[in-house]
Amino acid sequence: MNIYNKKHLILTFITIFFILSSTSFATAEQKKQPTNTTSFDDDFDPLVDVTVTVEIQKIRSLEKLDMHPFHLEKIDWFSKPDFYVKVFINGQEFKSDVWKNTYYVYDPQWSATCDVPDDEGDVEITIQLWDWNLGLNRRCDISGYYERGLLEKYDVNLIYNITTGHWYGTNFDDYTTNDIVSADPSGYGRLNGCDDGSQYKRERDCELWFDIYQNDYDGDNIPYWTEVHEYGTDPTVDNTGEDTDNDGVPIEWEHKWGIYYHRWHRTADWIYHPLVYEDHRNLDPDLDGLDNWEEYMTSQWGSDPFRKDLFVELDQMEDGPNGQRSILPDRSKELLRTSYNRQNVVYHLDDGCMGGSDWIPFEIVSTRDTLSETYYNYFLHGDENNWRRGVFHYGLVVYDAGYAGYVFSNDYNPYLDSYQISSKYLEERKVKPKTAVIRSRVYASVYMHECGHTLGIFNSNTPGCDDQLSKNPFQLDFYKWRNYKSCMNYRYTYRLVDYSDGTHGINDFDDWNRIDLTYFQRPRW
Repeated sequence: MNIYNKKHLILTFITIFFILSSTSFATAEQKKQPTNTTSFDDDFDPLVDVTVTVEIQKIRSLEKLDMHPFHLEKIDWFSKPDFYVKVFINGQEFKSDVWKNTYYVYDPQWSATCDVPDDEGDVEITIQLWDWNLGLNRRCDISGYYERGLLEKYDVNLIYNITTGHWYGTNFDDYTTNDIVSADPSGYGRLNGCDDGSQYKRERDCELWFDIYQNDYDGDNIPYWTEVHEYGTDPTVDNTGEDTDNDGVPIEWEHKWGIYYHRWHRTADWIYHPLVYEDHRNLDPDLDGLDNWEEYMTSQWGSDPFRKDLFVELDQMEDGPNGQRSILPDRSKELLRTSYNRQNVVYHLDDGCMGGSDWIPFEIVSTRDTLSETYYNYFLHGDENNWRRGVFHYGLVVYDAGYAGYVFSNDYNPYLDSYQISSKYLEERKVKPKTAVIRSRVYASVYMHECGHTLGIFNSNTPGCDDQLSKNPFQLDFYKWRNYKSCMNYRYTYRLVDYSDGTHGINDFDDWNRIDLTYFQRPRW
């Protein structure tokens, strides 16, 4: 055999060795990291022709709210915003109609659906929110990403994977993670333009809630590939409600929240696996006081186990015989949602939409004893083990409980999870002139102030809170605490629907980073 043939034979052996090694390595990697963006199958779902849908669920302006009566949230200076959405799926553009003259879009009933390749794991998606103006449409900020030295990035780019049915943002905008330090603070399926630190700047900040999903033969929203290769379930049978690992949480919740992406490697791991028992009743990764079982119970109302949620049940009093009204105005509810949501403490107010709100019979004076009975009869519904205690705070609006507002505990309630505000004092002393705008701000501010006590803010840990000598300009502490711009400060109660962030100088306190969402669960005795 000549030298040429020997070299050729050696080269052939080397080539075959590397091909076999590469094939074995690739196979091992695919089993270990099944969501790698490289296509490794002819069809990820042979039961259907895969289509991907982006569904818009809610839109809200998050522009600055402050104490001035006519200085409200502004996307458009001359009217309320006229929102519309653009969605791009693999480069194909979809555009919604315009939702005209509104700060809040609760039921858009709009989605975009696109046919995608069945043999490519990743789908590229871009979401944009716009404000329509005659001749000058402007993009609203729904992105938390900021590039130093460049213009603010307002839109959001996502990668949706059809093998798992999950997505992640290419610029850290939207994803699930088990690392609370670096987690997306606005939550999975929720975008917040304030995440870049622009809470108190005018950047047309908004929040947008959305979902992304694909068609699925059995309708359980678990893709074929994951059912066959990861869970071992039947892709032709709806597995909704099953709890194979007996940890109290069904497969669909663990699938939705249990997958997170290694962003740099673009591969997926399971935080919660439907076939592996997890102690969900003792897991609270976002430290909001709701364990994972409670997050599951409230998931129908938009809770997220990796983002802070605040649930409040609102009960109101029926009208009195002389027209006395004890009702939290609808605009107050919106002011509260905007203020909390801007800080990614998502505010869920049950005013009847979550099955727990009640109308209380009118009484001319409510004592602490009657408030205790109201708590037992209308919040606990006679069951001291009612699952909503420790999940919902309880905020009453009554006619006259002796003061404009206060928190209370009682024989049925060793927890400081309840508070009342009294319409008589708000109307007589604070709603002047009696306009809808001012009334809404007054009620929202006092309601937020009392809720702040159930979050652990008191004069004992925050001297500027509830200082009786800071109420008017003729008192010394009015000036001492001027930088503490919080509704917890009597100087700003009735005028400001916000807590302070600690950035205003001497004698300011950072309420937002000190509130304790678990405080209302601690027994007082």
